[in-house]
Order: sequence, then C-alpha cells, then structure tokens
Amino acid sequence: MTFEERVQLNEDKLNDTDDQIVEYIRKNREEIGDISIQAMAKALYTVPNTIVRFAKKLGYRGFAEMKAALALENRRAEEDPHLPVTGIIQKTLELLDSERILQAVRKMRRARRVFFYGVGDSAPFCEMMAKYLRCVGKRADFFTQRHEMLYQADRCSERDLVFVISASGETRQVLEAVAAAKQKGTYVISLTHLSRNPLAEMADFRLYCWAPKQVLNRYEITDRTSMYIVLRRVSEVFWKVCGVV
Repeated sequence: MTFEERVQLNEDKLNDTDDQIVEYIRKNREEIGDISIQAMAKALYTVPNTIVRFAKKLGYRGFAEMKAALALENRRAEEDPHLPVTGIIQKTLELLDSERILQAVRKMRRARRVFFYGVGDSAPFCEMMAKYLRCVGKRADFFTQRHEMLYQADRCSERDLVFVISASGETRQVLEAVAAAKQKGTYVISLTHLSRNPLAEMADFRLYCWAPKQVLNRYEITDRTSMYIVLRRVSEVFWKVCGVV
C-alpha cells in the first residue's frame, strides 16, 4: 500500500498536526530518504514521538519503516492500477481494517433499519447484503432504481442507516438519493474504490476496496471481486456480533 493510500484509508484518525506531517512529506518526497526524524520534527515545530505516532497511525511499525517505504516508492515506476485478479485480492486484503469494519457493523447493528443503495453492477451486492442481514433477524432492504431510492430516502430517519455500494463513487442516481437521506439525518456508510470521490466525501463512514475503473470496447469491465471480499467480511463480522457464528 502506498503512502497516499494509507493517508486516505486512515484520514479519520489524523489530527491537524498529522495533516501538517502529510504536507511536509508530500513537499519533500524526493529527499525523504536523507531526512532524519529530528530534522523533520524541528521543521514542523514538534517532537520525534509525534512523528512516530503518525507513522503508526498509517500502519507502519515506526518512522524508519515509513521512510524506507517512501524511498522505495520513489524508486519504482508508476504502477498499472489494473492489476490481475490475484493482485486485486491482495490489494484489497491490505485495505481491510478489522477495527473499521467492526465500527461499521456496530453502527448497522444499532440502526433500526439498514437500507442498501446501488445501481448497475453494484445492484446484486445490495440484494445479497440485505439477505445476509435478514437471515439473522435484522430489518434490511435494498433499492437499485433511482425513484425507489429517492422514495425510500424521503422516508428515512436518524434511526436508520443507509449503506451505499458504488465502485466509482460518482453515480449520479446514488449521490442524489444519499443527499436526500442525509437531509433526514440518516447515517451513511459508503463502499467505494480507494479514491477521492463524491460519495466518500458525503458519507459519514467510509469503507474501501480496490476496484479501479476498466473499460473495454466501451463496455465497463471493472473487476468487483474486491467488493465481494469486503462485503463478505462485513457480513461475517455482523453475524459474529449477533452471536450466530
């Protein structure tokens, strides 16, 4: 996982000082291998321990590992985001954060009802997830048509939860429905490809997979294996929290 991917994945954990460290690293990436932790701390008017804590928030063992990883990234050529399926699986496993999934499951468990939104190739995942929650007694439903999503969103409340599935995070019909649900105070969880996208920005809680857009002869052929991996893990944790498995 790259530095930027780690930053996005863990952005909810970062404070203002951490954001300053991120900007410093971005501006000094080419020289990062020669910068000591003491020099970085001095430049940021902080102490070395703060930088170590920052590195650990991103999943590194410490400053030395973070610096070595950044130096290695600088030496590599830009990677092709369209990995083979084995690469997509590995990348997604790196993105799986057990604590974040547990947090999402707890939110779902406390909600009165859980609704899944998604269109196109994401629609079957919505149906699957609603079934996976219903089988342990949770009130859940799925909506895959624009008018159905809008109708239901207008009838949501702050006691409900909307779980939105979209690889791109840019689907207009979904964004419109999410905006309507949020006006009712409904909590929103998103699952998208690890990227800066409108849906992730709108969501109260973000989950990520590795599903970069792919097009062949004008057909979208984005590999959604990663979506299933994340959703299956969410389901398994939900069942476990419910005491069923």
